[in-house]
Amino acid sequence: MSTKPKSPRQQDAPKHASKAEAAKAAVLAELRPGQSIELLKELHILTREGQLNQDSRRKLKQVYHLYQFIEPVLTELAANDHAPTLADHGAGKSYLGFILYDLFFKQLGRGEIYGIEWRAELVERSRALAKQLGFERMSFFNLSVAASTQSQELPEQIDVITALHACDTATDDAIAFGLEKKARAMVLVPCCQAEVASCLRQGKALQLSRTPLAELWRHPIHTRELGSQITNVLRCLYLEASGYQVTVTELVGWEHSMKNELILARYTGQKKRSAQERLQAILQEFGLEKSLAHRFGLANEAAAD
Repeated sequence: MSTKPKSPRQQDAPKHASKAEAAKAAVLAELRPGQSIELLKELHILTREGQLNQDSRRKLKQVYHLYQFIEPVLTELAANDHAPTLADHGAGKSYLGFILYDLFFKQLGRGEIYGIEWRAELVERSRALAKQLGFERMSFFNLSVAASTQSQELPEQIDVITALHACDTATDDAIAFGLEKKARAMVLVPCCQAEVASCLRQGKALQLSRTPLAELWRHPIHTRELGSQITNVLRCLYLEASGYQVTVTELVGWEHSMKNELILARYTGQKKRSAQERLQAILQEFGLEKSLAHRFGLANEAAAD
């Protein structure tokens, strides 16, 4: 009995199936155990076919890397049946908040995440997605980072503050929020920073006549880069002066993002007077005390001068 030979398409079917299975396995290998595929598709990190593109792979790598720093803090806070709370500032589409909930809070069975975002359409989208996924302990607020500090909708104390790529002074607002809420930890990845650079430009002529150090920001590109560096140094000193132990490291490799500095601050209660003194000295050295003293808790000293 003769059998009908398979068509080329039929012969290729197993080959195509094996390639699809291999591609699916490769994607799953990049995900953390227990990660919701449905969530990643809704966040457009995975395509509808369950694939990763270059941009989504970069986003996922950043969030996962950040999770490595946040998870130990949350685990420590969750001891003795405590329900940890976390506020994510400048949440955007809430990639970080949703993945934190999916990987940690969902399994823990307690704790709350608050997403704070000024764009109303993103807040509504996040609320709808949280409802769709049954993430009941996620709340989203249509507020700027600065306004959230005074909002009566948020609790008086929040354990962890995150701010991933919060632009310009929004990172400073997140720090102010964390201090007001007596945060046990802050995880900050600053983005573009223009305030200090603008102040440096205004006093450039005077500084060039006063000190050769002003050559460090004589050229515009150096002004921008130095302004960014000074800003983050001042933030770290301010956190240390406020009772936090500070670690600064890379978020991911520089090939993924130029805004790559991760500031991890954990509260110890030991306020460093030397940090406050150095903060004030840097402001004075760069002619920034009148413009920025208020931002770093030194307004009274500036007024006295």
